[in-house]
Amino acid sequence: MKDNNIILYSHGACNEVTGSKHFIEYNGKTIQIDSGMFQGRRAESYEKNHTLPFDPSKTDCILLTHGHFDHSGALPVMVNNGFSGNIYSTPATRDIANIILFDSAYIQQKDSEYLRDKAMKYPDRNLKVYEPLYDSSDVIKTLQQFVTINNRREFIPVDGFKAEFFDAGHILGSSMICLTVGEGLKIGYSGDLGRKNLPILKDPETMYDLDYLVLEGTYGDRLHESVGSGGERLAGIVKKVVKTGGKIIIPAFTIERTQEIIYILHLLQLENRIPRIPIYVDSPMAVNATSIFKIHSECFDKETYEDFTSNNINPFGFDNINYVQSVRESKEINSKKGPMIIISASGMAENGRILHHLKNNIEDKRAIITIVGFMAAHTLGRKLVEGEKSIKIFGKNYEVNAEIEKLNAFSAHADYNEIKEWVSGYDLKRLKKIFLVHGENKSLVNLRSELLSIGVNSVEIVEYGKTYGINSERGK
Repeated sequence: MKDNNIILYSHGACNEVTGSKHFIEYNGKTIQIDSGMFQGRRAESYEKNHTLPFDPSKTDCILLTHGHFDHSGALPVMVNNGFSGNIYSTPATRDIANIILFDSAYIQQKDSEYLRDKAMKYPDRNLKVYEPLYDSSDVIKTLQQFVTINNRREFIPVDGFKAEFFDAGHILGSSMICLTVGEGLKIGYSGDLGRKNLPILKDPETMYDLDYLVLEGTYGDRLHESVGSGGERLAGIVKKVVKTGGKIIIPAFTIERTQEIIYILHLLQLENRIPRIPIYVDSPMAVNATSIFKIHSECFDKETYEDFTSNNINPFGFDNINYVQSVRESKEINSKKGPMIIISASGMAENGRILHHLKNNIEDKRAIITIVGFMAAHTLGRKLVEGEKSIKIFGKNYEVNAEIEKLNAFSAHADYNEIKEWVSGYDLKRLKKIFLVHGENKSLVNLRSELLSIGVNSVEIVEYGKTYGINSERGK
């Protein structure tokens, strides 16, 4: 590699929305942006997460945009395979990654134990047992490599690069990254781009004018409902189960979606728009995450601060909400009669306690499974969204008799109109090219067309493992 060339490539989130791992090389140094776990079919996921197609010891540092599992979950795998550099993030992202990684280690251990027991009990099912990719001691070692930097504070991650975090408005602590390379070339990484006017968080910022942009396209072919309409629909679902005595089951990412739903339910109750029914947040990680929200009010938008924080009211705590920690408490929920709301991890319904709640309610016609986030291909959550009539949980088939509701107003990813509006805030004459990542092919193809229609010079969909060379000299 010549000194005046910059090399970009990705080993994840290429024509898919999980496993984000993006790289930039310049002047003999390699920076990795994010280190996420791949999520999908169990066998494929394990192989992709276990066998890395690159040498982690060659990475000089990692810049972490946010703490979601598909962006941070593979950090201990990196460390276990020789990565010894700094992991840079915002303070809130470090705290979120802390609980995400410990929870991941715990879930991997428990899932492995559960599958081992099931495989012994039901040998005819041919269940394969997958060993954990890392444990809690590996997480501790990984957290020792974090260095936290606040937004809008320029720093030098390695020689030849300057970096600065900007608020992405996606989850607590989420950031975009602006890299200044060599003599002043600006390359931006959007991370997961958030939306304006979402509850709790500040709106996404605009970075400095860029020469190149690596941009996510999760919802590159879709438009969201308004945030306000999401509250209206959620209120309608609550009223419906009150009449039938059913249960609302919400597979939720424990970071941001859970807190956002709790926040909205709190407002709906305060405004007397829904009756007060028991709400169970069944995820130890969600309980811990909610505590982290309380100590990072610097991430809150003006409305949240004025409505709750300045009045010393806890937006995530009220009389009818129950935070469930123990396995015993989790099991007891299933014996309780509705109406009630159960919010549980994981968000794509691939592992964790949500599987047990789905197993116990999926065949109940009174139950409403409410999907509030993106579901990657081949996940159980996607199968529910796509209307499959029979699903498999822990190797056993269940009929889908429950009602399935999809509320995309709660998505924390910008849709294609919101992405176009955000990109339009940059100098499009200076912006030479946008590289699209973190989206399924159909979404990225549509987003490329939409971006070209507003005057972006060039848009390329990144292919897994392909290298892209750009010149480090700034264009005039």
